[in-house]
Amino acid sequence: MQRVTELAIMPRYRNLAAGEVEDKGGNDPVTIADRESEALLREGLLQIDSTPAFVGEEVAHADPAVLDRLDRPCWIVDPVDGTRNFATGKPPFGIIIAQAMDGEAQSGWIYDCLSGRFCAAHKGKGATIDGGRIVARPTGKAPPIGAISLIFMEEERREATRRHISPNYELVDIPFCAAEQYPRLALGVNDVSIFERTLAWDHAAGVLWLNEAGGKAARPDGSAYRVDQWDRPGLLGAASPALWDELAELYAKMN
Repeated sequence: MQRVTELAIMPRYRNLAAGEVEDKGGNDPVTIADRESEALLREGLLQIDSTPAFVGEEVAHADPAVLDRLDRPCWIVDPVDGTRNFATGKPPFGIIIAQAMDGEAQSGWIYDCLSGRFCAAHKGKGATIDGGRIVARPTGKAPPIGAISLIFMEEERREATRRHISPNYELVDIPFCAAEQYPRLALGVNDVSIFERTLAWDHAAGVLWLNEAGGKAARPDGSAYRVDQWDRPGLLGAASPALWDELAELYAKMN
């Protein structure tokens, strides 16, 4: 991840030429760095282990049939998470990789391209940052700090969120980057988050990492996040199970 950052991502940061940024639709940009990063990551990961299938954000956009691989052993890759930030020359952005089997992430890695922060987790073995064990900690603030994304919600659900959930939290801006949002939930920066869109490359590694750190990320009904249910909306993350329970209770009032 560090090598790909140095080769494909940072040389393009604040240095994108005309024509090197495109809109995939719905204000969802892609850059030449995304494509070059994904190609290099695919090459490197398949050298490490060629058994799993490869599911990258950009190849899946080009061929949606790639998503059918998510129910089998697979590598799941977001080559530049936070492309909206990257394309406009702003932080944060990173690389996210997960290895999944039977629809659930078994390992996950999140790399911050600017700081070099490296988050890793393996199912049942805890979570680390830069090799050191991490235990999630709430902010301790009252009301708790909420980073709540409304951008992929229909207007009716946005209004329900504003009515039932927002008044119970001190709201802060979202980073538009899952590679940043999940660490914030464990590092005493944010207490809770709501994600409406739950694409596997955005969430597989982060969900595993937060849960292994002692926080909680799950579907609003309490069921586990599965990478092969990427089109199912709604995912709640929190710095502790107790904070998650409080958020889930409020979320249920939206329906």
